[in-house]
Amino acid sequence: MTTRREFLAGSLGLAAAASMWPFAAAAGPGYPIVDTHTHFYDPQRPQGVPWPGKDDKSLYRQVLPEHFEAFAKPLGVTGTVIVEASPWVEDNQWVLDIADHDPFVLGLVGNLTPGKPEFAGHVKRFAANRRFRGIRVNSGPLKTGLDKAEFLADIKRLADADLELDINGGPELLPLVDQLATKLPDLRIVINHLANVKIDGPHLNAEWQAGMQAAARHKQVFLKVSALVESAARDGRTAPKDPQYYFPILESVWQTWGEDRLIYGSNWPVSDRAGDYATVLKIVSEFFQSKGRAATEKFFAKNAKAAYRWS
Repeated sequence: MTTRREFLAGSLGLAAAASMWPFAAAAGPGYPIVDTHTHFYDPQRPQGVPWPGKDDKSLYRQVLPEHFEAFAKPLGVTGTVIVEASPWVEDNQWVLDIADHDPFVLGLVGNLTPGKPEFAGHVKRFAANRRFRGIRVNSGPLKTGLDKAEFLADIKRLADADLELDINGGPELLPLVDQLATKLPDLRIVINHLANVKIDGPHLNAEWQAGMQAAARHKQVFLKVSALVESAARDGRTAPKDPQYYFPILESVWQTWGEDRLIYGSNWPVSDRAGDYATVLKIVSEFFQSKGRAATEKFFAKNAKAAYRWS
């Protein structure tokens, strides 16, 4: 397991390398950059963690906001929204307790299970903390729950509480998002990781593109441009670093979603498996800067605030 000293040394090395990055100047880029997809956990807790497993040599280590901030702030990142991967209900509170002492943490997308009798009570409890901004579900439970009254009633509770729903899965989730948004037009939905489509330079998945168009017709649905390098990596190798490699897929979602509903996220620390954080930020920065200052500011913070409504 990576020691804290080794981890911080690597982080400081990345921060030092940031001197070559245009956002590393003391003034920063001149606008907020909010990373809406980070994960934090601590295997050193007495109860341990349900994820990641001890056999995961890359991720099984202490990963806390202070570790992320050490290299993200010098790159211009001004805040984050945490996505909770742990299925343990009390881990939602564990993150909220951290957030209460760290203004860099703007919000939490929690992990609760809709359709269970205790769901309403959990939502009421956690929503009392303004940093609790919604929950995430996977496409599997969404598919089985779309025709269940208790599942839909619980999802509606999110909209009623001014909370949002993150959805994770492959391209198959896109028609499901279309159906859910039709049933619950007041619910804000954030699709994670470009629906996890494989990125292969200029080669785009036609079925994925059609699904994107169906989901994008609902104005309350947002798309998180995250997990880019993971989706481009192959056979355990790091992903291409040239931003131009990603421009075809980014242009595709730009044409489909426009400048008001695309959101920045990294998926750190999982993203480290495929590429360093500076590479992730450089890819999206070069693309959105080509679309103008207003579009860049929306992508990096304003659209996220519209989706998550942190205060």
